[in-house]
Amino acid sequence: MSAAPARAQEVPVAVNHTALYVYDLGKSTAFYRDVMNLQEIPEPFKDGKHVWFRTGPHSQLHIIQGAARVEDHDINTHMAFRVKDLPAFMAHLNQTKVRYGAWKGEEKLTTVRPDGIKQVYLQDPDNFWLEVNDDKF
Repeated sequence: MSAAPARAQEVPVAVNHTALYVYDLGKSTAFYRDVMNLQEIPEPFKDGKHVWFRTGPHSQLHIIQGAARVEDHDINTHMAFRVKDLPAFMAHLNQTKVRYGAWKGEEKLTTVRPDGIKQVYLQDPDNFWLEVNDDKF
């Protein structure tokens, strides 16, 4: 007698990590550490081409040196982070002189999603889009 196939609901899937291939590892490391305030964590390669950051209790961001160039990316493809105090984070962006704005590009403004969550968008050194919002989940 064979076992019945597992149903999707019975096998939960969760994000483990996101990997970004970057042009300048130093610039990207500084951005995610100093602008996004992510905690750098040990990485096993120890080859000078990888930097790992904690993005949640069980998730990470891996940035990897090696992209041939910085390319444009569409805002529809983005990672989203949440902060407890969006106005404080926006003040931090102002202090670090990082450009940010609403979905349609209005600088230093927020967008309110249909569910009431406020958000801003910014780009990292490789033009990857990031959303930062005040979701309370």
